[in-house]
Amino acid sequence: MLNSPVALLIAVAAIGGLPSGASADMLSATRTVIAIVADELYIGEAVGHLSGAGTLMLRSQSNPAVSCRGEFTSNAAQSGSGQLACSDGTAATFQFKRLSTFTGFGAGNSALSSLSFVYGLGPIEAAAYLKLPPGKKLTHDGAQLALADL
Repeated sequence: MLNSPVALLIAVAAIGGLPSGASADMLSATRTVIAIVADELYIGEAVGHLSGAGTLMLRSQSNPAVSCRGEFTSNAAQSGSGQLACSDGTAATFQFKRLSTFTGFGAGNSALSSLSFVYGLGPIEAAAYLKLPPGKKLTHDGAQLALADL
């Protein structure tokens, strides 16, 4: 099993070699992020690079004018940390654990709220790792995620 970006790169190189002029995009991976920030649902994406560094972008589902940006680093111990800042003034630090090369979950706190998130997981798998607001559940109608009353 490929548990690190380095192992993935070695496997790709061993199987077919790296094409000449490989771009930075070939050495990064983008995954969907589902997050609960201050009891609200946010959706976005994380871009992780072979170096272990990455970026995170989220948008509130209830108020699309609110967005968040962050940066993170991961390590060989299959964990990492980062910071997140939102356009509404919410900011948080977080930690995460990888479940596989391209999936994981994390949590964090700010002075006013909590944060939980998953990356690379679908809505059904995500619910097990997210700290949902009391009385809410994650729903998916095939096209859109939402928080709904229990």
